[in-house]
Amino acid sequence: MTTTPPAPEVQPEAGAPAIQVLDLHKSFGENEVLKGINFHVDHAEVVCVIGPSGSGKSTLLRCVNRLEEPTSGKIIVEGIDITDEETDLDKVRTRIGMVFQQFNLFPHMTVLRNLTIAQQRAKKRDRAEAEAIARENLEKVGMADREDAFPAHLSGGQQQRVAIARALSMNPDMMLFDEPTSALDPELVGDVLDVMKALAGSGMTMMVVTHEMGFAREVGDKLVFMDGGVIVEEGDPVEVLANPQHQRTQSFLSKVL
Repeated sequence: MTTTPPAPEVQPEAGAPAIQVLDLHKSFGENEVLKGINFHVDHAEVVCVIGPSGSGKSTLLRCVNRLEEPTSGKIIVEGIDITDEETDLDKVRTRIGMVFQQFNLFPHMTVLRNLTIAQQRAKKRDRAEAEAIARENLEKVGMADREDAFPAHLSGGQQQRVAIARALSMNPDMMLFDEPTSALDPELVGDVLDVMKALAGSGMTMMVVTHEMGFAREVGDKLVFMDGGVIVEEGDPVEVLANPQHQRTQSFLSKVL
């Protein structure tokens, strides 16, 4: 009996941007949410995406690892076209950490088990190695003393820090954050942003959908303002926030700053 050999793993293309989005469209039925998006994220760059509710920010982010299926266009991650049906999407996704607005922890598992299950299943690590990596990342986010706790016994900010540690435990090349602080009480936001700032300082490539303008100004390398499914303006965060060029950007920032 002949067996089919496994598909060779596609290697990242040297010199390619971390993320490249080309003429991306996304419709839900008759509703076109993304209307031809073009942009890129370089390695070790922090790109913050801002805009009003319904502007397409989260849909864009979810398309980048194909949690949403693009209607047309291309998304290229480290030189690999993830919109190509021949691409092994699961392999590429192991390089992309994702942190959601709602923490999405498994409620029936301890913090430690939340961090080890995907490592063991997707990365094929044994339990001891997975737990060592998990503990190292819990230490990074200030949650080392809560490894035996269940999510229900943690505050929202603590749960989000665990969610970040879980994503980091997969050793991703880049991290996507979908409004990671918007579900938190105001006094808990700072702890999560501090973890994200440290991550950016370590050279992690990051794409962050956020309402935190202070974070975007302080940590972001590039600011993208979206409205109505298009990128209206992008540039240096300090410059865009202080001196927006487009009337739609001016109007939005006048309400949020």
